[in-house]
Amino acid sequence: MGCTAIAPGMTPLEQARFLEEHLPPGLFRIAEGGDAKVAWRIAPEPFGLSPATVEKIASLGDDLLAFYRGLNALYTRSARGTAPEFIAEYLDRGKPDFVIRLARQNRFRSDLVGVIRPDLILTDDGFIASELDSLPGGMGFVGAMAEQYCRIGYESIGTAEGIADGFAAMAASTAQRPHPVVAIVVSEESADYRNELDWLARKITERGTATVYCAAPQEIVFTEQALFVRLPDGREEKLDVIYRNFELFDLLNVPKWELMLYAARKNRVKMTPPPKPQLEEKLSFALFHHPALEDLWRAELGPQTFERLQGVFPQTWVLDPRRLPPQAAIHSLSAGGKPVFDWMQLAGLGKSERDFVIKPSGFSPLAWGARGVKVANDLPRPEWTAALSEALSAYERTPSILQRFRKGRRVAARWWERESGEIRIMEGRIRLSPYYFVVGERTQLGGILATIAPADKRLIHGMRDAVMAPCILSEDGA
Repeated sequence: MGCTAIAPGMTPLEQARFLEEHLPPGLFRIAEGGDAKVAWRIAPEPFGLSPATVEKIASLGDDLLAFYRGLNALYTRSARGTAPEFIAEYLDRGKPDFVIRLARQNRFRSDLVGVIRPDLILTDDGFIASELDSLPGGMGFVGAMAEQYCRIGYESIGTAEGIADGFAAMAASTAQRPHPVVAIVVSEESADYRNELDWLARKITERGTATVYCAAPQEIVFTEQALFVRLPDGREEKLDVIYRNFELFDLLNVPKWELMLYAARKNRVKMTPPPKPQLEEKLSFALFHHPALEDLWRAELGPQTFERLQGVFPQTWVLDPRRLPPQAAIHSLSAGGKPVFDWMQLAGLGKSERDFVIKPSGFSPLAWGARGVKVANDLPRPEWTAALSEALSAYERTPSILQRFRKGRRVAARWWERESGEIRIMEGRIRLSPYYFVVGERTQLGGILATIAPADKRLIHGMRDAVMAPCILSEDGA
């Protein structure tokens, strides 16, 4: 469906004012933004991407789905003893036994994620994926923005309806039936996403492609035959799919989690993403780059997909504190031109040599939203040493990764300064967040969010000083 503008021909300033007036309030919450209706810098037009960049991003979705499929297969084989045992050992590290048993249920054995969102950093020679998210925020936010930019004449990549239609197609594929009934279950820990997911649920329902409700766990009703969602008027509607918008590390704080998972295990409802924390670990990049696993990955992915992902996933290591044998070194890692035999050798590097970032791998409240991330060359030496030491000491409960840090290239973004009423230009670094929806054996690109942070910021994420906008195809784009 094409974009039909209802307010075309405006000046950039008029466009920015229109967007602030018409964007639904509360869709995107930023801590320092409080409850401001629009807590980011509004761009008067979407961010332009070149045809070559868009083509690469569009084709990346199927490669990432293949990666999840390969990761799932290697974990299962490792758990059964037909692949190196350290794969499952790393992916299970820090998780309680009941979560591991849940993840290994035969019922979920072949289940993969329904939504894939990589964070792509544009560099001077393409882009790299700093991480993958299979439970991403921002879907409703991007859909709502694309809708409003459409009204002033801009057709976003994926179309104005791409997020809503992609989610509905994914849900129908998951349910294996047309027009499914879906509950997006949002926990208290994930409450910041409620407004945007409520917008998404209403938009999909209005379009008639599925019936979707945004619900709290307490509103899910269990019977021996099915799961239902209790509606505001007291009625109950039988569910085909639960979209799990709650984190597995928070499971014990989610009301009725046992009933929802029991129903999913008994195939009385489909759940996506499946309760498989091994698919949500950042250390999967380290497994992908591990030299002992190269042949296994090539066999799972095929040589072409493997080679493409090698250029997309940055070099990553698990910060494993166990002592190495005297003759061993950490693969592909050096400090001061010498092989690394002990992680703390990295503490002696000068700032210009520390092109690394430390991140908690997963299954932790610190593992999402840029929480717990330490950029090495931002830190004074004592803080960098402490960051290494803390990550190593937390290995048993929350493994961390060390990842090559690639600085994004500079881009120019126009934004509206409310105080002066003028359109300004900001030099910044950009993160692209494409949303892929899994439909059958393929992915469908629903839209791309551009987040441009000021150039002096190391981490690119939603912040009050960032310009955030959907992306459009542009011949002279990035």
